[in-house]
Amino acid sequence: MLLALTAVVTLAVVFLASLVLTNGADSGLAAWLATLGAGSAAALWRGRSRTGAARLVPFVPVILAAALTASVCVPTAPTARRYPPGLPFVATQHWRLDTGSRVAVYHYPPANPGTRHRIPLVYLNGGPVRGISVLDHRFLQLLARQGYDVYAYEQAGGGRSDLLPMDQYTISRSVRDLGAFIHHLGQGKADVLGFSSGAVVLTRALADPSVAAHLHRAVIAEPGPMDGPTARIGGHRGRPSARGLAPAMAGPRSTHVPRYAVAFGLMRLGLLTPDTGLIGQAEGDNAFTAADLGGDTASAYCARDAHRIPSEDTAQNFSFSPAASLRIQQTVQDAPSLAPRLRRSKTPAMLMIAECSSQVRQWETAVLADDPAIERAQYMPGVGHHLWNGLDDNNDRAAAVITAFLQAEPAPLPNYPTRDEIPAFLHDHK
Repeated sequence: MLLALTAVVTLAVVFLASLVLTNGADSGLAAWLATLGAGSAAALWRGRSRTGAARLVPFVPVILAAALTASVCVPTAPTARRYPPGLPFVATQHWRLDTGSRVAVYHYPPANPGTRHRIPLVYLNGGPVRGISVLDHRFLQLLARQGYDVYAYEQAGGGRSDLLPMDQYTISRSVRDLGAFIHHLGQGKADVLGFSSGAVVLTRALADPSVAAHLHRAVIAEPGPMDGPTARIGGHRGRPSARGLAPAMAGPRSTHVPRYAVAFGLMRLGLLTPDTGLIGQAEGDNAFTAADLGGDTASAYCARDAHRIPSEDTAQNFSFSPAASLRIQQTVQDAPSLAPRLRRSKTPAMLMIAECSSQVRQWETAVLADDPAIERAQYMPGVGHHLWNGLDDNNDRAAAVITAFLQAEPAPLPNYPTRDEIPAFLHDHK
């Protein structure tokens, strides 16, 4: 029995190694056939001196291993993209941008036309390739009630937006899409609120004169690394988050299915490329669930909120593309320093930093240090990475900070940290 178990484990390892070597070709079938062939050859060699039925005994581990690894090759989610159904409270439009991207667009006009602000506000959500959550939609509705003409779009491949070929998912494409979207609005310049990876897109747009020309004011909320050198910076995060403290997220997990556990796991380890032949982009999008994010969601909240994390989304609306997101993150990590171009930015900007941020502080302070047009920083107490989370008065506080800046009014919070205060801010592990 021990020898048989060893043989099964060995063949499973051979299968995984073959998956990596073939990049999951033909839905893993190439690796499966190679493993079956190697196992059969070994079984024939072991049974060469046996007679009768005894010659078949070495094939038992091969059959078991073949059955086990075959589960990685069989799709259990649809292989054609199934887009989320429409939302009941806002119409979904689809715009074809000049870049070729076809994106899902949501428009929240000012609730009171008498208080309408003349500059449209565009929201860039995080992800990088993820649908806009219901929690975010509620925050956008709050901004519309305060007189803003709010537009939001799900970046190519996310939510209800059309997929792109995998090699077209780049941070540069995301920046060009932003410029094309504002141009498509046809209202001149726009204010832009970028959150998390959306803040990275916005930061890079500020350093691109052709896109920055379309920007009126920019709100950079909780940015990730803006380039390769920043991504490689080590450092600390904000105050403790709810990661590891919050109850496990309920609901089905694709990572409990062997096929997707192997595929997503090897992709995350960098052993399979985002365009792996093991699972297609559409299948991966269909399979991935909110519960698969696990501790990532909890890390967006302060430790004190661990047992009251709100439901950010519905199962029907949730959408996340792990492969496309990984591909864009890789292009950020491969990008040269943005600092020389960002230092020439002239677009008025504001940086928002959460007290319990799960982002490395140096990712955020690098933007503050290198963008001379950042007029104020707002350190948001009592919230985690998801600044507007529907708890207490957090949405109202975030909206107050954003609207004050967009209207060039006095900030509701101290301008902190300033550029000169960055060393002390990092030293104090704020």
